[in-house]
Amino acid sequence: MSHRRQFLAGLLLGACALSPALAQQNVTRIVVPFAAGGGTDQYCRILAQELNKHGMNVIIENKPGASGILAADYVARSKPDGQTVLVSSLGTLANNIALYDKLPYDPAKDFASVTQIAYQPSVIVGRTDLPYKNIKEMVAYAKANPGKINRGSPGASILTNLAPIAFERAQGFSTTHIPFNGDAPALQALLGGQIDSHGTSITGSLPYIKAGKLRVLGVMDDQRLPQVPDAPTFKEMGYDMVATLWYSFSVPAGTPRAAIDKLNKAVNQVIADPEFVARARAIGMEPRGSTPEELDRFVKTESDRWLPLLQSLNIPKQGT
Repeated sequence: MSHRRQFLAGLLLGACALSPALAQQNVTRIVVPFAAGGGTDQYCRILAQELNKHGMNVIIENKPGASGILAADYVARSKPDGQTVLVSSLGTLANNIALYDKLPYDPAKDFASVTQIAYQPSVIVGRTDLPYKNIKEMVAYAKANPGKINRGSPGASILTNLAPIAFERAQGFSTTHIPFNGDAPALQALLGGQIDSHGTSITGSLPYIKAGKLRVLGVMDDQRLPQVPDAPTFKEMGYDMVATLWYSFSVPAGTPRAAIDKLNKAVNQVIADPEFVARARAIGMEPRGSTPEELDRFVKTESDRWLPLLQSLNIPKQGT
């Protein structure tokens, strides 16, 4: 082989060797703090598909556990280059402070805001074989049968656990809370009879509702959900309870503003597309974007609303 051919062959081999590494450097990882199959995971996978169509190289990583702490700590310790993104929420950015003795990350210092991505009302679902068909009947049953209702949630600090706790305290009854690492395992436990009700979003539970296996006992919003128009709201049954789940993107502190702006622009373009909005609404999600500054203000408003309520419940703190 001539020197020229040897040189060209060497270049080709070098390119082949480098290409996987280069490809890996360009991957954006969206870290979901819940098990695969839940509502948040479903929405993020739809979002990732569309971002990939727009020229990005996005993958989903599920890191469930400890009310989002494992995922949040993982992202906080990642390289601040805009390529590791946390699906953040009220739990990871605020409520965990009040529920755990010590966090391995600082919600205020370890993350930079990118954008909001979606929101949806909380719901309480139960099996169709339960002796109660709505929240009002459940309250009466719980008072007449103390300790009989086992209630699931995707995690202790998640709004779909905290709102039911606040509601129970206000109405003078209690359930036994059983936390899970996301909606998917909790819904399987509900279907299997290990728990009786579950605080969740409509997204993960909708297929089972349509199949006649689960029923929405109540919607924590001012109006009924179009996906389940027969399901009553808490307000219709005489209870003043509104609790909206929201989701956002956060990156490690120190991420360059240029990287944040690039991701913000890409996400907000996708979630404003009418076809994407239709796909999201079909699974019960309402897309909503923002600037990083708008997200900062929103998180503060939500924290100021829910943290005092959470602290007033005097829930014993957990170890991490």
